[in-house]
Amino acid sequence: MTLKIDSEVQAIKQRFEIVGNSDKLNNAIRVAMQVAPTDMSVLISGESGAGKESFSKIIHSLSHRKHGQFIAINCGAIPEGTIDSELFGHEKGAFTGATGDRKGYFEVTNGGTIFLDEIGEMPQSTQARLLRVLENGEFIKVGSSKVQKTDVRVIAATNVDLLDAVSKGKFREDLYYRLSTVPIYVPALRERGDDVVLLFKKFAYDFSENYKTAPIKLADDAKEYLKSHRFPGNIRQLKNLVEQISVLSVEREISLEQLQKYLPRTGSSLPALINKEESKDNFTERDILYKVLFDMKSDMAELKKLVFKMLDGDDNDEEILEDHKSLFKNIDSSHAQLDEYKEENPSVDEPTLVIASNQDDYDSEVEDITHEMEYEDSLSLEKKEKELIIKALRKNNNKRKYAAEDLGISERTLYRKIKQYELENL
Repeated sequence: MTLKIDSEVQAIKQRFEIVGNSDKLNNAIRVAMQVAPTDMSVLISGESGAGKESFSKIIHSLSHRKHGQFIAINCGAIPEGTIDSELFGHEKGAFTGATGDRKGYFEVTNGGTIFLDEIGEMPQSTQARLLRVLENGEFIKVGSSKVQKTDVRVIAATNVDLLDAVSKGKFREDLYYRLSTVPIYVPALRERGDDVVLLFKKFAYDFSENYKTAPIKLADDAKEYLKSHRFPGNIRQLKNLVEQISVLSVEREISLEQLQKYLPRTGSSLPALINKEESKDNFTERDILYKVLFDMKSDMAELKKLVFKMLDGDDNDEEILEDHKSLFKNIDSSHAQLDEYKEENPSVDEPTLVIASNQDDYDSEVEDITHEMEYEDSLSLEKKEKELIIKALRKNNNKRKYAAEDLGISERTLYRKIKQYELENL
């Protein structure tokens, strides 16, 4: 019995041009052969480029639907707005551009097989429609209220973990269990051992016939290097590699050094651990920008409150400083930014700004400002406001830009006015 099954597996390989002898590959073919005569839904999982579509063709060709139509659909390649129309059809006038009735794939393939590749990319609204087809064989066209029947076998494939997608709410749990009645896992190329060398030879002979050249061969050390490569693109990547070498290489026997030029190491071959908790603390560039803008807006509002309090002649300086101490916490770094700006803009005529090195010096400066305010009671309100902005800028260099924007002038103009005011009034 085992010999018969093995011979049947080999016959399937020859028929569908499947190359390889790994146990995982043979087991996947056996499962496909056993489930083919039934009408059970099948979920084929495996990495992109591993050859999942070949297994859907095996199942269809060995089923009683083999004379019916077989359609392969990539769910990730159809826009979300049109996938319902593509799968289930639509009535005339159902949406803009629907100039006539259209039959969907489930109506066209009645009695046949539909292969839904990349099922994990299907929108959730379409998932609900598909679930109804799988359970009752019923569907409704877009823009219609008439229920139609169809007899279609569904084979789905995915390169993502659908259970993980279910836990994240991106895939319907009931649809997952309805599709995965019989799961088939297609092994990645790196899991198939010596099969990678057999596939290399097969592709080399195919391209030699296409390009009318001698087939390329691998040296022994090059074979070992090929088997140790991870091939994230699987069979598709290997095929492209062989075609590239067949066209570009002058030598027909490929050494290790030559192979490394076409297939360099891209990183460690060891599996990497991914900490999923890290993503919770990550911020996008937009989030950071919004945070900076909100902080700037908050600081500007607080600076205005400080200026207004000083305009009101409040004598309680310590209370004012305590209420607005957040404005002065980065005063040292602001001074450094001012020096850096001077180096970049040597032509700007800036006033000398006094930065307090400690709290006592700072209190003394604030007291001087208060005395000047009392001494110059006769000055106009407009002149007082200008002087207070100058004093505020002495203590808040990092607010200079926002003060200029608030006054509706450029920073360069603000510096010139500050200098002029100091020479005229201070």
